[in-house]
Amino acid sequence: MTTGLVVCVAVLAAASAYGVLQRRRGGRVRVRGRDDGKRLGAAELGEDLGERATLVQFSSAFCAPCRATRRVLGEVTALVPGVAHIEIDAEEKLDLVRALDILKTPTVLVLDADGRVVRRATGQPRKADVIAAIGEAV
Repeated sequence: MTTGLVVCVAVLAAASAYGVLQRRRGGRVRVRGRDDGKRLGAAELGEDLGERATLVQFSSAFCAPCRATRRVLGEVTALVPGVAHIEIDAEEKLDLVRALDILKTPTVLVLDADGRVVRRATGQPRKADVIAAIGEAV
C-alpha cells in the first residue's frame, strides 16, 4: 500500500511540473530554426502585408485563447503604426498550416515588411513580447 502511495505522489508531482513548464513556455515569442527563409505574401494570406510588419494569427473556431490573442494583437496594431494583423482559420488553410508546421492554435507569426517569418509564438502571447518582436522585425 505504501508503494502505491509513493507512485501516486510521484506521478502527480511529474504531471504538475510538466503543466507548469508548458504554461511558462506558452505565448513566448521566439525564433524557430525551421522558419528560416520562409516568406509569405498576399497570395498565401489573402490580405496585404503591413508596411513595417505583419502579425499572422492562426486560429480555430472553438479556441478561447484565440479570442484573447485577437484582442491583444488588435491592441498592438492600434498602438504601432504600419503593422497589420491577419487572422487565418487553420481549418480553411490546411496546406498553409502544414507548410508552416503549425501544431496548435493560437499560433502567431511575426513577419517583416518583406513577408519573412522572423518570430513565432504558440499560445496566447503577451503584448510586450509582441511589440518587442515587431521591433526586431523592422
